[in-house]
Amino acid sequence: MVSHSKISHESNRLSNMQISLLRLFDQGISESEELELRKMLLNYFDHGLQKELDQVLEQKQYVTQDYHTMLSDDNFKSK
Repeated sequence: MVSHSKISHESNRLSNMQISLLRLFDQGISESEELELRKMLLNYFDHGLQKELDQVLEQKQYVTQDYHTMLSDDNFKSK
């Protein structure tokens, strides 16, 4: 069993990507470069999320009526 203090300590560690991004921002990039980098990161994660969503929608095979039911019925059962 892992102790709570060990879990807490490990979750506070920065990943290699986070460290790389901190180093990049520490180099004093311009505001416009920072904005461009943020847009690139958002697009990257948006693409991955959209790909996952497309896979789920293909698997579930929802039709328009399912979406209407989801919005109006708190007891909607997933396919």
